[in-house]
Amino acid sequence: MAADAHLAARPAPVSAACTNGPTGLHKLDVGGARDSYVFVPSRYDPAVPTPLVLLLHGAGGHAHDGLRVLLHLADHAGLILVAPASHRHTWDIIAGRSYGPDRDLADRALAEVFARYHVDPARLGIGGFSDGASYALSLGLANGDLFTHVLAFSPGFVGPMSPRGKPSVFISHGTGDHILPIDACSRRIVRALRAAGYPLRYEEFEGEHVIPPDIAQAALVWFSPA
Repeated sequence: MAADAHLAARPAPVSAACTNGPTGLHKLDVGGARDSYVFVPSRYDPAVPTPLVLLLHGAGGHAHDGLRVLLHLADHAGLILVAPASHRHTWDIIAGRSYGPDRDLADRALAEVFARYHVDPARLGIGGFSDGASYALSLGLANGDLFTHVLAFSPGFVGPMSPRGKPSVFISHGTGDHILPIDACSRRIVRALRAAGYPLRYEEFEGEHVIPPDIAQAALVWFSPA
């Protein structure tokens, strides 16, 4: 199962990319049981490589929930956001299956956006909240030759995978989280990642299973400093 976490999509060379895609929020025609979306900032310039984050929703959510993690900050920051929706109530490995339809959908969504926009391969992230954070860590660490950054807000675990590369990792978690308790989840994950030598920023906050605005802002500044 571990090898199956690999993604094939890669940013297209500028000379080969179709860089006239529309800005704003649009559906992605990439199949799947539910709608997936891309958001492109209003100041997108095809001549300038643009940072991108693949965002994954929590259990019971859909693509719009994934987008909400950074959508309120993305236009000002000049970020492309890609948000697929899991085929079932949560992502394949979390639902007790192997990597499969959700991994493939994320791969197709990235390939579609890479073909239409000038994406910066040096600022390419994957992130999510709750189950989406667990899936982001799993795919992000398995594809560190693609993703430069992983943003995990209140993750539960890292799934089975063979790590590639050493992406930078941001993890946040509330000390009062009763859904995914911090001791069994982020603190355990952080210890393992530090022991493995990953560049890591870890933020604990007083709160429950949420993403406070200042934590989202801190993650964005960490990912794409001015």
